[in-house]
Amino acid sequence: MPSKPTNKPRRVAFMLDLEWSYKRHTGIFAGTQLYAQEQGWESTIDDFVAEKLPTSKRKSLPYDGVIARATKKLAEKATRIGLPVVNVWIASPAWRDLPNVFHDCQATGRLRAEHLLSRGLRRFSILVSEDRAPSMEAAAFKNTIQEAGFTCSIVKVPLRPRRTYATWQNYEQRIQDVMNKWKPPIGVFASREEVGRMVAQLSHHRGWRVPHDVAIIAGKNEESLCELPRPSLTSVEMGYERIGYEAARLLDRLMDGESPPSEPILLPPQSLVVRESTDFSAADDPLITAALEFIASNAERQITAEDVANALNIGLRSLQRQFKEYLDRPITQEIQRVRIERAKRELAQSTRPINEIARDVGFRQAKRMYEVFRRELGLTPREYRKMRNMESGEAKKS
Repeated sequence: MPSKPTNKPRRVAFMLDLEWSYKRHTGIFAGTQLYAQEQGWESTIDDFVAEKLPTSKRKSLPYDGVIARATKKLAEKATRIGLPVVNVWIASPAWRDLPNVFHDCQATGRLRAEHLLSRGLRRFSILVSEDRAPSMEAAAFKNTIQEAGFTCSIVKVPLRPRRTYATWQNYEQRIQDVMNKWKPPIGVFASREEVGRMVAQLSHHRGWRVPHDVAIIAGKNEESLCELPRPSLTSVEMGYERIGYEAARLLDRLMDGESPPSEPILLPPQSLVVRESTDFSAADDPLITAALEFIASNAERQITAEDVANALNIGLRSLQRQFKEYLDRPITQEIQRVRIERAKRELAQSTRPINEIARDVGFRQAKRMYEVFRRELGLTPREYRKMRNMESGEAKKS
C-alpha cells in the first residue's frame, strides 16, 4: 500500500453545490473541511471537476481526490483515469458506481414514526417528494406504523412547487384534497419543512389545532424554517457535518490505495428536535384527551396525578387505569415528559439561565431538572444546551 506523501499536501476538490444553503450541502462541506484541516489538505471548491479532468491516465491530474455530489460524467471520467471520488449525494445518478457516505434513511424514517407513535396517535399520513432519500424514509416510516398495527397513507408532492404559479396552485390543491380525507387527531410526516409549513397553515384555516388535531414532523432541521413562524416544527437533525467528515476520512483511505467499501457507509440521524408541532399526546378517548390537555396547559405548575383527576371529576385510580391502558404510561410520566420537552426547547433556543427554565417549565429547581435529565437523557441540561449549540453553530459557520 503506498504511503502518504510527506512533502506535498494532498490536493482535494469539493464539488458540493454550495450555492444552495441547505445543510445537506453546507453541513457536509463543513465536515469535510474539519478533516481537511486536521490532515493539512489543499482544498479547492470546484463545481467543474469533471470538465477539468484529463481523458487518459497519461496526463497529470489536477487533484488527488474528490468529494462530490457526483454526476454521471464525473464518475465515468474519474473511473477511467483512476481518480478516487467519494459521493455524498444520495440521489446521484452515479451512486452505484462510486463509494458513498449517506445518512441512514431507514433509521430516520423509523425515528420519525416512533416519535409520532409515542404521542398516542393512531392515524398517520406521509407527504413526500419523489427523491430517493425521502421515498426510502417514507417506506421505513410506513413499515414502522404498520408493524404497530396502524395504517398510513402516502401522497407524493412536487419537489419544487414554486416553479410556476400553476404548479403552486396544483400543489396546494393536492394537499387540500389529502387533508379532506383526514380524521384528526393525525400524525403527519412531511419530507420537507416547506410542506410541513403548508400543512400547518391549511390546518389553521380549517380550525384544526397544531399539534392537538394535526401533529407534524417535517424535514431535516433547517432551523430558519422550523422555528418560525409559530407553531415551530419538530424535525430530525441529521448531523451532516459527520457525513462530510466520514466522507473525507474514506477518501483519505482511498487515496492511500485501499479498496472502496462494497456498500455505502450509512450514518444514523443525530437527534430528534422536538418543537411545538408534536409537543403533546393524542387520544381518541375524550377523557384521556381532556387529561392530556390539562397536563399540557398546567405542566409548569406543581401538578400531580391527583390534580389531573380532580380537574376531570374522576377517581384517581380509575383515571390511572385508563391512562395506562391507552398510552401505556402513568400520568406522572406524561407530566414529566411535557416538562422535559419544553425544557429542551428552551435550552436549545434561548440563553436564559437554567434555574429560570427549570422553574418556568415546572421542575421548580435546577437541581431537580438536572436529576431528571441525567436519568432520562443521560446528560445534564448544561450538556444538552452545549450539544444543541454546537449543532446549530456548525450549521451557521458553514
